[in-house]
Order: sequence, then C-alpha cells, then structure tokens
Amino acid sequence: MARLLRTLRGSQPVARFQRCCGLFPAGEESGGCDPAEGARGHGICNGAGALRSPTAADRGLPNGVRSGPQIVMYIGQVSKDILKWPRPLSPPVVKLETRTDAEYGMPSTHAMAATAISFSFFIATVNQYKYPFELGLAAALVFSTLVCLSRLYTGMHTVLDVIGGALISAVLLVLLYPAWDVIDHLLLTSPFCPLISIVLPLVLCYNYPKLDYYSPTRGDTTTILGAGAGATVGFWLNNQYAVPAYTSDNFQFGFHLITSKTVVLVLARFFVGICVVLLTRQLMKSVVLGMLGYRYNFSIGDLEARRQLEVEVPYKFITYSSVGFSATVLVPLLHELLGLM
Repeated sequence: MARLLRTLRGSQPVARFQRCCGLFPAGEESGGCDPAEGARGHGICNGAGALRSPTAADRGLPNGVRSGPQIVMYIGQVSKDILKWPRPLSPPVVKLETRTDAEYGMPSTHAMAATAISFSFFIATVNQYKYPFELGLAAALVFSTLVCLSRLYTGMHTVLDVIGGALISAVLLVLLYPAWDVIDHLLLTSPFCPLISIVLPLVLCYNYPKLDYYSPTRGDTTTILGAGAGATVGFWLNNQYAVPAYTSDNFQFGFHLITSKTVVLVLARFFVGICVVLLTRQLMKSVVLGMLGYRYNFSIGDLEARRQLEVEVPYKFITYSSVGFSATVLVPLLHELLGLM
C-alpha cells in the first residue's frame, strides 16, 4: 500500500497520462518514450523549470442556500498549506499553468469543488425535477471525472492529489447531508445569519495558516469566502423581504417550453447580470484599495503592499462580498425593474 501511495504521489503517472493525451515537452519526439528518460534528456518543459518548494524569492443553488462549497474550498486551501506537498515535477511533467506554481498540491481544490458542486446539485434536484436518477448520477460522475482528469492533463496535480480531493468532498457531503435542510432554514430565517455569515469567514481569513513566502491561496480563499458571505446575506434578505423560500413543503420545480422569446429573455438577463457584477467588482475594488492605500500609505499599483495580510484580506473580502451581494440582490431587482422576470 505504501508503495502504491508513493507511485500515485509521484510525477511519472501524470507524465504518462499527458503522453497518452498527446502532450509532450518541447523538443521531445512523440514516439512513446518513457517520461523518466525524457526528464533526463530535457531540461525545460514548455518553459517550465523543475518545481521546487517555494522560497522567499518566489514572492512576486436550488432548495435554499448551500454552504457546502465554501466549507469544501476553505478546508482544501488550508490543507494545502498544512500538508505542504509539492506539485508534480517539471520535467517530466509539462506544466500548462504557472499562476498556481507557488501553491502546494494536496488536495486538488478543483477536484474537491467539482465533486462537491456536481453531487450537491444532483442530490438537491433529484427529487424536485423529473429526470432519471441514473442520468443525474452519470452527469455528476462525468463532470467531476473530467475536471479531475483536466488537472492531470495540465500537470498541476498528482494522481493522489486528485483522488484525495474527491474523497475529502465525498466525506464532507456524507457528513453534511443530514443537516442540509436545517442549515438552509437557519441561514434563510435566523436573525443572526448576516452577522455570522460575515464575522465567521473574516475570522477564518485572518487566521489563515502563515507561510514563509507569499502564496495566492490566502487571497483565493478570502475571495471565495467573501463571495459566499455576500451571497448568503443576499439570500437572507430576499427571504425576509421578498418571496420566502419556505412557503410550501410540497413545492416542485418544472421545466418550461423553450421558445425564441425565452432565449432572448435569458440572454438579456445574463447580460444585465454580468454587467452589474463586473461594475460592482470594479467600483468596490477601486474604493476599497483607495481607502486601504490611504490608511497604510501605499499606491494602488504596489503589488507587494497588496499582498500583506492587513490589506489583502479586507480588500478581497469586501470587494467580493459586494459582488456576491449584488448577484443575489441587485441583479434580481434590476431584472424586475426592466421587466426581465
């Protein structure tokens, strides 16, 4: 078992999978060579040097609200910085992404998110929409599998990273599923929901594991939790002052006939929603960075200053909580005012 785990954690299975998909390092012939020999014969894979442990020099849903994805992503991001398992080595692996090279690999948060979202959606809708159980299960499996394989294809994770991420999400789903309805009801009806939804994620972000070098994981985690907090508050407001989510125990969703008018309406709503979200993000980004720059005496373009804890966390959290809030409150309100409902 230990030998199997070491193999799954290694770079060679990833490199072999890439070769099977027709992805080879620059200058390597596609003649089915062993990735291990390719690693010895070539120094750089598509411009990506061998991965090392980062150093200081590297600085530079339906049926109510689901809190599962937020929990899953936070656990995944924190686990990376606690376990500190490196990503696959390049060579022999071909790296198609470079932004996340400064992050550790285990577990794959893409695998976690894909598993959590696809199966959460399947479980939440299987009894509300009329579609075959087998079809929904197959769709969830195919979607999560494709995302997992994509992380191997891009050379960003080992096989064990991907398996570990999927298993962690599966365990969390099993543990949280019995409490879904209770959590939904509390998040939509409790008067303490807005306070808890904002304070708890902020505390988690400010107490994120500290590293000896800069990694985008804290910023990404703050973005996710901030957007989730804003959306949760938005859902709570909608339930308090608009149409309550718990008006009928036997409420069923239905499909409507797709017409040209329906398509135009959907596209119009999508365009309006995207515009509102992008404008909110740009406005809040400028305002928050301007205020923090004035408070801590740095220019908006100072990337190093923006990576500091006292700047990155409030900047990311306020900006993306505003985005989440606008998506759940401002966008539906604007749809109604424009007659796009």
